[in-house]
Amino acid sequence: MRHLRGLDLLFTIMVYSILLLVAAMAIFPLFYVLSVSFSTEYEYLTRGFFVIPKQFTLDGYLYLLSHPGFISAFRNAVIISAVGTALNIVLTSLMAYGLSKRWLKFRNSLNFMVFFTMLFSGGMIPTYLVVRSLHLLDSFWAIWLSTAIAPFNVIVMRSFFQSMPLELEESARMDGSGEWRLFLSIIVPLSIPVIATFTLFYLVTNWNTYFSAILYLNDAKLMPLQVFLRQMLVEDDPTISNATNVLYKYTPAAKMAAIILTALPLLVIYPFMQKHFNQGAMLGSIKG
Repeated sequence: MRHLRGLDLLFTIMVYSILLLVAAMAIFPLFYVLSVSFSTEYEYLTRGFFVIPKQFTLDGYLYLLSHPGFISAFRNAVIISAVGTALNIVLTSLMAYGLSKRWLKFRNSLNFMVFFTMLFSGGMIPTYLVVRSLHLLDSFWAIWLSTAIAPFNVIVMRSFFQSMPLELEESARMDGSGEWRLFLSIIVPLSIPVIATFTLFYLVTNWNTYFSAILYLNDAKLMPLQVFLRQMLVEDDPTISNATNVLYKYTPAAKMAAIILTALPLLVIYPFMQKHFNQGAMLGSIKG
C-alpha cells in the first residue's frame, strides 16, 4: 500500500513538473515581449536578452497610441470582429437549429451539403470571383460573408440541438409558443455554453483576420490590425518627416508593444467566456 502511494506521489510530481515546464515555455516568450515593450532601444541593443528592463519607459506604447495607422487598424479590427462574430453566431445557430428538426424537408440533402463543404471548398480564385461579382471588394462585407458560417461549427451545434429532450419543445408548443419564441426563449438560454464556445472561436478567427483582408481589401484605411502588425514587424514606418526628410523606423519597444496590444483584447475577453465552457447545458431544464 505504501509502495503504491509512493508511486502515485511520484507520478503526480512528474505530471506537475511537465505541466510547469510546458507553461513556462509558453509564458516566457510572452513575458520577454512584454519586457522589451517597456525598455529603451539602447538597452535592447546593448543588453541583448533580458527579463526585466533596467530603464522602464512607455515610449513604445505612447508612440503606437498616437500613430494614426495603428489607431485605424485597431478600429477596423474591432469592427470586423464585433460585427463578424455576431453575424457568424446568429447564422450558425439558426442554420444548426433548422437542420436539427426532423420534419425539415430535404434535411438529409442539406446536411450532406454542409458536410461536403467541410471537406471540399471552391478554392481561393472562385471565391474571389464571386466576391468581385457581388461588388464587395474594398468592403468589410467581403470578409464577413465569405466566412459567415463554418460547416464544422454547424454540425457540432446541430448535434447539440438534437440532444435536447423533445419534452421541452412539446411543452412550449402546448403553451402556444411559435418557432421563433421557442428558439429565443428556450433553446438559446439552454445553449449559452455552446454559443459562448463558438463565439470565442469566431472572435479569435475574426480578430486574427489577415489573408482575407489582403485578398479583398485594397484600401489601406480598411486594413485590420494583423495586416498592420505584419507591416510593422517586417517593414519600416512609412511616416516621413517633412522637415528632415528622414524615414522613421519602428523601435523594438514599439514592435513589442504592438504585439502586446494585439493580444491584450483576447486575453481580457477569454476569462469571461471560459466560465461557460464546462457548464451543463441541460442542468435543471428537466424536472421529475
